[in-house]
Amino acid sequence: MSHTKSFRMDGMVTSVRLEDMFWRVLETIGERDDLSIPQLLHGLYNESLDAGHDVGNFTSFLRVCCLRFLDLQLRGLIPREPHIKLSQVLAEDVLKIEAVQRQNIFPKLQ
Repeated sequence: MSHTKSFRMDGMVTSVRLEDMFWRVLETIGERDDLSIPQLLHGLYNESLDAGHDVGNFTSFLRVCCLRFLDLQLRGLIPREPHIKLSQVLAEDVLKIEAVQRQNIFPKLQ
């Protein structure tokens, strides 16, 4: 089942429709850093813009964020313990580990 939630982002009302599972994952992510859903979504939106990404389909972007969070937890690259804030996890370290793992799985052809 899916639900639409509305919130203010930069003074404009924005509505996002997601399946309940994705809302639960976003709530989990937000709780880890004491953020409400609107605060989390606003932060994700701004980070994406700052990185130069096109957020034309913000809902799809949020689904990818949720799946990426779950994948990183399953692979042990971010802690599962809810008391550890995600803001304490160094993204650069995670990306470096992933690069090494990809290199080992897909070595360059010589």
